[in-house]
Amino acid sequence: MADDSPASEAETRPSLTRGDRVRVAARTLRTPRTASQVATETEVSVKTAQKYLEQLVEDDVLRKLERGDQTLYCIDQLMATYREIATLQREHTREELTTALTSMRTRITEWKDTYGIERPGELRASIADLENEAEIERRREIASEWEHLEGRLPVVRAALNEYDWASERDTLSV
Repeated sequence: MADDSPASEAETRPSLTRGDRVRVAARTLRTPRTASQVATETEVSVKTAQKYLEQLVEDDVLRKLERGDQTLYCIDQLMATYREIATLQREHTREELTTALTSMRTRITEWKDTYGIERPGELRASIADLENEAEIERRREIASEWEHLEGRLPVVRAALNEYDWASERDTLSV
């Protein structure tokens, strides 16, 4: 008889080295964590976690923060944003970025007009007055997408603002 229980994550994921496990976990550190916490999550020793976390700090992937007697690690958001801008500039034309920016703004404007509000938080607050579960879920999804687009707008705008400069700098001289 076949076992219908879901396989554990360890059984289904390809085997990763200790360093790979720490690197993968580190790239998801939205909130600061200690090396000990990362070590526990990745099933490595604290010393191993520290070694790979320090390498990621040196590579500008993570930031190291000192809080009291603790050393915490988290994603270097500034560097992550610069990398994202560079990726947008390399993978998209100026016209594609302009079209994406226009599309995002249009969607936000449509939501503002549809609901007569200015912010996604106001849309979330309007849920309190509803009983229709489908409409509640729809407004939650729109508010979430609206917040996402508001976060993306400055990144796409920055990619466009420095497009020529970055393209010129990105050209390989032979």
